[in-house]
Amino acid sequence: MPAIKTRYRIEGMDCASCAMKIETAVRRLDGVADVSVAVAAGTMTVAHDGADLVLVEKRVSGLGYGISALPTATKAATGAPAAPAHADEQAHDHGHDCGHDHGHSHVGHAHGDPTHAAAAPAPVVAAAPSAHDHAHLAGDGPWWSSGKARLALVCGAALAAAYGLGHFFPALDPWIFIAALSIGLVPIARRAVMAGLVGTPFSIETLMTIAAIGAVIIGASEEAATVVFLFLVGELLEGVAAGRARNSIRALTALVPKTARLVEGGGTREVPAESLEIGDVILVRPGERLPADGEVLEGAGSVNEAPVTGESVPVAKLAGDGVFAGTVNGEAALTIRATTAPSDNTIARVVRLVEEAQESQAPTERFIDRFARWYTPFVVVLAALVAVVPPLLLGAGWDEWIYKGLALLLIGCPCALVISTPAAIAAGLAVGARRGLLIKGGAVLETLRTINTVAFDKTGTLTEGKPEVTDIVAFEGDEADLLARAAALESGSTHPLANAILGEAAARGLAVPPAREAGALGGEGVSGIVGSAALFLGSPKAAAARAPLSEEQSAAIAALNAAGKTVAVLLADGRAQGLIALRDEPRADARAGLDALKAAGIRTLMLTGDNERTARAIGADLGIEVRAGLMPADKQRIIGELQREGLKVAKVGDGINDAPALAAATVGIAMGGGADVALETADAAVLHGRVGDVAAMIALSHATMRNIHQNITLALGLKAVLLVTTLVGLTGLWPAILADTGATVLVTANALRLLGRRAG
Repeated sequence: MPAIKTRYRIEGMDCASCAMKIETAVRRLDGVADVSVAVAAGTMTVAHDGADLVLVEKRVSGLGYGISALPTATKAATGAPAAPAHADEQAHDHGHDCGHDHGHSHVGHAHGDPTHAAAAPAPVVAAAPSAHDHAHLAGDGPWWSSGKARLALVCGAALAAAYGLGHFFPALDPWIFIAALSIGLVPIARRAVMAGLVGTPFSIETLMTIAAIGAVIIGASEEAATVVFLFLVGELLEGVAAGRARNSIRALTALVPKTARLVEGGGTREVPAESLEIGDVILVRPGERLPADGEVLEGAGSVNEAPVTGESVPVAKLAGDGVFAGTVNGEAALTIRATTAPSDNTIARVVRLVEEAQESQAPTERFIDRFARWYTPFVVVLAALVAVVPPLLLGAGWDEWIYKGLALLLIGCPCALVISTPAAIAAGLAVGARRGLLIKGGAVLETLRTINTVAFDKTGTLTEGKPEVTDIVAFEGDEADLLARAAALESGSTHPLANAILGEAAARGLAVPPAREAGALGGEGVSGIVGSAALFLGSPKAAAARAPLSEEQSAAIAALNAAGKTVAVLLADGRAQGLIALRDEPRADARAGLDALKAAGIRTLMLTGDNERTARAIGADLGIEVRAGLMPADKQRIIGELQREGLKVAKVGDGINDAPALAAATVGIAMGGGADVALETADAAVLHGRVGDVAAMIALSHATMRNIHQNITLALGLKAVLLVTTLVGLTGLWPAILADTGATVLVTANALRLLGRRAG
């Protein structure tokens, strides 16, 4: 029986040391199988089998943290807006070059060479926060309202009062400062005792308590009180910095409006957005944000999808098109049918996926955690040796060396070191998500920097995934008449090639005449009567069997075929009137995206199931190495061969047809839009479907790892400097505590610089 997973919101957790204490404490409870704590998300996930959850909450609260259970999330419904499937009602035989049966249910209609139709990506089924959860995601409130802020302010006021009273009562000076420091030290000591009892004896609170009590014993109560105050201020600053990183993702939930206009009985009424159900019809006025994922029922206009996908240009929406929660309606009112529950909309899923990603540790982070478990006890032993060895063996003064030992305890605190990696990882994941780059965990983000080869699928990845009319060649009459007649024959068909012809006619504003006796001819094309002319539209082979084609006409067809284009020939009363060429064209940014990868020294290649001629034509346009005519197993085999050569390979595809290759690759990247991106198989995804985002994702990985290395250098370097200066007597307890809290704040602030980075 699989373990039950319960998620909690944890408040007051500011660094990875906090997470380690909580994880250690909860993991020791009976019935707990696994614990995953995410500092950046402020969450804890407990996998358990019959564990006492009340005891879980008591143990966490006993450590000084707030804890509240999050509502159970649901799986995504299949009602998510899906990309149009290309399994067509009317079959179009693609000729002898294709070799791939698309299984169309209506027989007939040949248009020469193939272009693969992209399979519709599967909806994301990751658990998402519920509507109630969004209230918890809103933020932790202003910094001055927190318990840590109040404690720091009270302790600071007591310290100031102690300095004032000390001038009037010099004889009581030590006791006055002891009273002042106890205000801050008692809560710290209590947390230290609780942490020690549940498995973390060498916490920062323990080191702080020992240092403060030791300072009092050797007569440095004034300095001890000041150090306690500085420690509390440092914790407060850590909390502010951690809260900023946390809210960078939580702010996404604010994109979804709180209310929606529900259409009922010819009118509308305002309801809470979280009360919407699948199938509800809602009205969205111009300038308003969409409260749910859905499908447009009525209206036509543009929607600004930048908040969700990063797409800078508003996207035109017509009846039947999918839309995403959190996007902004443009110039016209839209009537929309909700296709997901509030807990499963695009924004909720993005937040959930990123929070889950932040709960998984990167290799560097795991190493630092293991290092810290040995590092802290080593520091305690070293501090003890510094305090007792010189007086015992060299006759040095006890007060002086105990003081240095206490300072060394504070210098050696691992907080800055432990948080150096997760802070940068969390910031990297956050900035990626804001730019439409979803990365499933720190391990994936770290691995991306090692990628030196990227293998792309063709259809729907490097290309738009649907054919477009590229050439119209009129042998008789003009192009407009040729296209209008072809569109007349294709009216009523939903095949991608027919849609391309109809779309081109609409784009040119042509009036499409009615067709009589229209029908498909098995494996050849379509025919009908338009006006008084008997028409046939089909493959060159089928057309040549009905009417002779001149050498010039055959040469034009051959030239278009050589460019990887599907050619349809229109016959009118037994004479060739002209040609219409179609092709699945490359994405607008495909060439620039591939060039960006090459500029970074990364090899690129195309792995496609399409025929050799079509694939090589697209490859020549994009300047990419091509391997065509591949089955899914072939793609997986090629990925394996590249890896055996020592290459680190990223596979980019739709996540379904390429599932074996995505799973085999060093990093699998799904290409898609919004809620439809296939994150089940892939390690990462680009939401706005731009080829250039692959290079941006790899660049983000490099930037994140540079930041981690800077943080580790900063944390260890500052400690090394203070260690030397303390041992030679240049610095004491005050600089020591600043070396800890100051370094922690500095590495967190450095990690937050990533939030200002443009990932795409």
